[in-house]
Amino acid sequence: MIKLRLFSLFVLLFALVAVLPGMAAAADQPGEITVLVDGLKLQSDVAPAMQNDRLMLPFRKIAEGVNVEVSWDAGLRKITGSNGKVAVTMFVDNKYAWIGDKKVELDAIPVIIEGTTLIPARFFTEAFDCKVDWNSETRMVKIISAAKIMQITGFYALGDKNTSSWTDLFTKPYPETAAGNTNLVNKLALGWFSLDEQGNLLTLSTTGWQRPDSWEAVIDAASQYKLNTEMVIHITDGEGRLGRFLSNPEAVKAAIEAIAKEAILYNGVNLDFEGLGWNDNMEQLIQARTIFNNFAIQLSQELKKSNRQLTLTLHAPNSAYLGYDYAVLGKAADHIIIMAYDYGSKPESINKIRQAVEMAKALVPAEKLLLGISVVGENPESLQTIIGVAKKNNLGGIALWRLGLLNTETWKVLGENVIKSSL
Repeated sequence: MIKLRLFSLFVLLFALVAVLPGMAAAADQPGEITVLVDGLKLQSDVAPAMQNDRLMLPFRKIAEGVNVEVSWDAGLRKITGSNGKVAVTMFVDNKYAWIGDKKVELDAIPVIIEGTTLIPARFFTEAFDCKVDWNSETRMVKIISAAKIMQITGFYALGDKNTSSWTDLFTKPYPETAAGNTNLVNKLALGWFSLDEQGNLLTLSTTGWQRPDSWEAVIDAASQYKLNTEMVIHITDGEGRLGRFLSNPEAVKAAIEAIAKEAILYNGVNLDFEGLGWNDNMEQLIQARTIFNNFAIQLSQELKKSNRQLTLTLHAPNSAYLGYDYAVLGKAADHIIIMAYDYGSKPESINKIRQAVEMAKALVPAEKLLLGISVVGENPESLQTIIGVAKKNNLGGIALWRLGLLNTETWKVLGENVIKSSL
């Protein structure tokens, strides 16, 4: 019995001696490399690799992540990437690459692993003006794609001395002005109007959307800094008031006439009609969509007579409010702002935001879409990721709710990621 126990102990010790070196070796193995592009994790069947202390990434996946068109010539084993301004050419197992006509020597050469071509991440991304940050301790690389030209709308609404839209935009207390942050905004969505059920245009409403006494100064300052303006008309469907208004032909006619007349002072109109379709059955949902479609189409036709644009600020297609027919409205409007927020978490669920964009893009051309961002509850990192969704999907722009609630870090993130387009 004693001999049997001794023999068992010997076998156990032998097994430990054999296993321990393997365990030690496994402990020494570096962890998985994580790659974030604009805050979104890069997904690939082939894992990133290190070559000469340089990170190597699957070329198609990284190119897609930073909006670069790529092609592969199997015969020449040639990789080409272009964003329309810069073209990069590399060859598998070749230490030289070309940026345009300029020949460059690589410190890590493209290789093929498991049928996938891996390229030096830093060289490729920086050639397209991306920023790359590698953390060797966490084995995480963060890539920020090049700043993208977009339309940037800032909602301008009443605040207080601490949340003043004027001060946030011009960085001076009213009535002083400076260029301030105007280099990061194209258009002011002026949240000053509402409607009653009879179609009367209101500048004082119970929802807090009110035109300030100094409204002319805002228009003048916007003109000085070459910012377009649009009058925002906000109504909610509380107690069915919006549905009743839209179902009343006389009220609709009166509203369209009043809006078109007032719109002469602005570059366009922004309808923010909220709450349609909440908890409706199918018949009610069809009715809600039909009456709003009709209103938007009629208003768009009237505004075109004076060369004014129509923007629609809509609940996201994956929200609880389903009374918005994106396909029809996308044809009537010049732009649609997707309110991809208020999903219940802060920061907002990036998966929900991505889903909202994908659903909207399936029905409306991407260049017409602006991704609405509620800056309240977002931090610089989450804001970076949300803007990254807009960049990756080639949306026409972003819309910020609202001026007065941004801060220094918010403006910095915007400046690093977006270049305002010319309207």
